[in-house]
Amino acid sequence: MSGSQRPLEPMDDPLSARFAAGEPGAVRDMYARLGRPVFSVAYRVLGDRSLAEEAVQLTFLQAWQAAGRFDPQRDIAPWLFTIARRVAIDLYRRERRHQAEDLGDREIATLPPSIEQAWTAWEVRRALDELPPQEREVLRATHFDGLTHDEAAKLLRIPIGTVKSRSFRAYRRLAEVLAHLEEASA
Repeated sequence: MSGSQRPLEPMDDPLSARFAAGEPGAVRDMYARLGRPVFSVAYRVLGDRSLAEEAVQLTFLQAWQAAGRFDPQRDIAPWLFTIARRVAIDLYRRERRHQAEDLGDREIATLPPSIEQAWTAWEVRRALDELPPQEREVLRATHFDGLTHDEAAKLLRIPIGTVKSRSFRAYRRLAEVLAHLEEASA
């Protein structure tokens, strides 16, 4: 760690008090101290460097605007991380909305599902509901959210080997439970 950065620890009372009092230099000091960890929180949610940088700026702006409501007796880092996470989620939703609007500009005609398709979807949902929660959680992250095993491991805070073994077991269980669908389509 460079000489200008100190490890994360509970905030010095003078800095927290200066920040809560709205002293202009305090936000600069807080940014120097917590900017990188706030970026990490935002990047973990967004997965995009430029959006994470935007989230950091918005986080410190919102924190500065709410500085008078901050209790200087408490550690400011968790408070900032909570703001960062909320800001990042809002940015993520904004981006998804823009992507949906872009798709909405093109008219997409879809037919309603057939009875067979609806039955198949119901069977798959039922099979997913029968999986153990840990396996279902891994499948949601890797299959439905499109995360890599490494990204899922970080998100779920479990070793990558655990993600791989749970994923393997879940797919094996689903293949067994849903084998009748393959037979029905043949």
